[in-house]
Amino acid sequence: MSTPRIVVTGIGASSPIGGTAPDSWSALLAGASGTRTLDHEWVEQYELPVTFAAQAAVRPDTVLARPEAKRLDPSAQFALVAAREAWADAGEPDVEPERLGVDFATGIGGLWTLLDAWDTLKEKGPRRVMPMTVPMLMPNAAAAAVSMHLGARAYARTVASACASSTESIVNAFEHLRLGLADVVIAGGAESAIHPITMASFASMQALSKRNDDPAHASRPYSIDRDGFVMGEGAAALVLEREDHAIARGAKIYAAVVGGGITADSYHITAPEPEGLGASRAVRAALEQAGAGIADVTHINAHATSTPTGDIAEYRALLSVFGDRLHEIPVSATKASTGHLLGGTGALEAVFTILALQERLAPPTINTTTQDPEIPLRISSEAVPLGAGTQFALSNSFGFGGHNAVAAFASA
Repeated sequence: MSTPRIVVTGIGASSPIGGTAPDSWSALLAGASGTRTLDHEWVEQYELPVTFAAQAAVRPDTVLARPEAKRLDPSAQFALVAAREAWADAGEPDVEPERLGVDFATGIGGLWTLLDAWDTLKEKGPRRVMPMTVPMLMPNAAAAAVSMHLGARAYARTVASACASSTESIVNAFEHLRLGLADVVIAGGAESAIHPITMASFASMQALSKRNDDPAHASRPYSIDRDGFVMGEGAAALVLEREDHAIARGAKIYAAVVGGGITADSYHITAPEPEGLGASRAVRAALEQAGAGIADVTHINAHATSTPTGDIAEYRALLSVFGDRLHEIPVSATKASTGHLLGGTGALEAVFTILALQERLAPPTINTTTQDPEIPLRISSEAVPLGAGTQFALSNSFGFGGHNAVAAFASA
């Protein structure tokens, strides 16, 4: 029995640069930045050292009906918005509920619900804590909401692997489809963690950029003066299915998912392995599963958080796999535009990677002032044409805990 080819037939996104996937992509190509000064009272109240973030361009509770939004944490609200867009984009496939699966990730889950409930308990007592608090704060709330909305009964699984989470969910969905566990899977990730506790914590560990005077240019991957990442929020979703299933129903096909690699550093809870050994193994695993070589890769969407240690570790990982060939490949570091969506970031970057293959354009990397000479990647402040012929791209995600996930895509 031959291994089925897995394709992407629908995409959706709610990001700091657009309320939909097309809007986010257009803004990305235009070199937009979603990072702005926060106008919340709590920034001044808690004297936060970082006063900016990349908030979503469209609040999810303005898209959803009020009764359903009230029963979901903002992270799950984002998930449902992105999933609905992807499902509609895929033509709302007619699939048996028992053959429809959900692989949806988060890094943190219902943070706002948890901490708001704690405040309510302290200030007003236990009787005022909402009965829906636990269902709203649990990390699987997004997967559950998507599953119940679509009637997906094959399974509804959640990955929580920090910033690698949603790339891992996409790889899992790819493998679940190849194993025959479903005919169609909606995969992705969501996060809504721009909260005083996370802002203070990330700032305390020196992980966030502190360019309060110039937030739009704070995330500057590969720049010699990079000083940390920018918090982002939102969600993205992909509809994946077997190619024969997609063709039979006349679906449009964006691209194919052709491989994935998932590894662990087992090195440090927050720092990447300095030589990128675990990351390079994930890249090699994705290439091997795809049956591809280094000469086949025409584009890379890098993790590239704009941290001093993270960017160079990823470069070393890629260099160990590709050698000098690496410097010919157009690389995009899209967090410069969107900020870092934590558990949702891999899904959003997968959407960007898929659209890059479809439109044969590597999106620009903004804000890099003077490129670090120790990271001589091929990046551009303008979109780069990818040329004719079959295109093959990698999307990288790495997370606290030493989680590494790489997804490989090929043009349709």
